[in-house]
Amino acid sequence: MNTMMKVLKYQARDAIRSRWLIAYALFFLVVTDALLRFSGDPVKAQLSLVSIVLFVVPLVAIVFGTVYLYNAREFVELILAQPVDRRQTYCGLYLGLTLPLIVTFVVGLALPFALNGLDALAWGRLAALLVAGTVLTCVFTAIATSIAVKCEDRLRGLGAAIGVWLLVTIVYDGFVLLVLAVLSDYPLERATLGLMMANPIDIARVGLLLRFDGAAMMGYTGAVFLKFFSGSSGMVVATLALTAWIIAPIAFGVRVFQRKDF
Repeated sequence: MNTMMKVLKYQARDAIRSRWLIAYALFFLVVTDALLRFSGDPVKAQLSLVSIVLFVVPLVAIVFGTVYLYNAREFVELILAQPVDRRQTYCGLYLGLTLPLIVTFVVGLALPFALNGLDALAWGRLAALLVAGTVLTCVFTAIATSIAVKCEDRLRGLGAAIGVWLLVTIVYDGFVLLVLAVLSDYPLERATLGLMMANPIDIARVGLLLRFDGAAMMGYTGAVFLKFFSGSSGMVVATLALTAWIIAPIAFGVRVFQRKDF
């Protein structure tokens, strides 16, 4: 535990000074403030932020996480030259990367709303946005960490990270729609729900739009999810699926990290 906390503290202090994270916080500050000023309605601004959060947060988490860990390779090798527990070291690296990303996202998104004042409903929707962004940060930083540990080559690792982001944000809905169109003569609702849980962004999108009553904004995959997950049991299943999306890449990364010869 001591090893994990020491690595976490060092990496968090180093990451929070990164220009990437400063630009990340400023991006959400400027965009949120501009949406509030031009729309004049916090709810409209929050609806506009749904798509931004679903696209930008995964991209920044996975690209920043991958690049940062490749740049910190010498630091990792120095730590592993000491008699340390590799599992704790990996968890420290992951948390030291994830927590600064979460803090900058929350500050950048919430500060303009806090300064403008909100009613209880708008605060509830803002909380949903913050939770969705936080969970997506945890998921895609976990994937970035496992990619950086698994791939020796920096360009190959960065390509894999961008490929994962393109797959889950752009390609996946089209793939599911194609499958459903080709097999439209068969009952595919349960299979479709299984396909939806294979994409953390779809799960987060449904959770947000259930909160925003925005079914009209959802794509085909989201509409299927909405029908199933409108009840409390559905939200429990969605929560478990997102938890699995965090734990699985961390477990894979720990396994690779423990066996790797740096």
